[in-house]
Amino acid sequence: MAQTDQRLPQNVEGEFFVDSTCIDCDTCRQIAPASFRDHGGQSSVYRQPQNPGELHRALMALVACPTASIGTASRRSARPGVEAFPLHVVDEVYFCGFTSESSFGAWSYLIVRSPDQGGNVLVDSPRFTTPLVKRIEQMGGVSLMFLSHRDDIADHAKFAAHFHCPRVMHEGDGATARGVERVISGVDPMQIDDDLLLVPRLGTRAAIRFFSIATRCYSPATTWRGRRCVKR
Repeated sequence: MAQTDQRLPQNVEGEFFVDSTCIDCDTCRQIAPASFRDHGGQSSVYRQPQNPGELHRALMALVACPTASIGTASRRSARPGVEAFPLHVVDEVYFCGFTSESSFGAWSYLIVRSPDQGGNVLVDSPRFTTPLVKRIEQMGGVSLMFLSHRDDIADHAKFAAHFHCPRVMHEGDGATARGVERVISGVDPMQIDDDLLLVPRLGTRAAIRFFSIATRCYSPATTWRGRRCVKR
């Protein structure tokens, strides 16, 4: 929980603020750009929410923050922000929110598929928290977890244990040592099932590989770029 006595001086006066525990992950600025900015090494509130839509986005940013560095002076309920996740992105792709400090705020996604298609796929791991887990259960649970990079795995073991789902990860990211059930290798595109195609991409450091994931469940105009799911 953000502390008022650690409120950064770069915040404007008002309800929302960022405290000194911010790690500059960019999550709040992506979710609520009308309220949060980068002032150089950390985020701060440059403009208080002016309407219900901006208020809702600011509460989503508060919930998604990996370090709980965003607070409100009145201790406002964050329930609307909690209930916003997983957030629909495009077609059957949802942003999980609830980022984790252990993955430096990396974003994770849920691809919703019918049982006939193989069930839902969790791409990387969000923070393991009860409201999110319950909502994912309501959406059909997780049948497969795809871990794209060793820096983005957060609470993968907790999700795997809770949903009894196998994990897929490249050997170059230490998959075997992490107990991953399906270890893949090589640099060629590989078909995981009828809908999922993994496309390895060499990372910036030896033995680390990033992946793109393609599926017929969503538009071909959508892809993962770095740590974000975006429309081309």
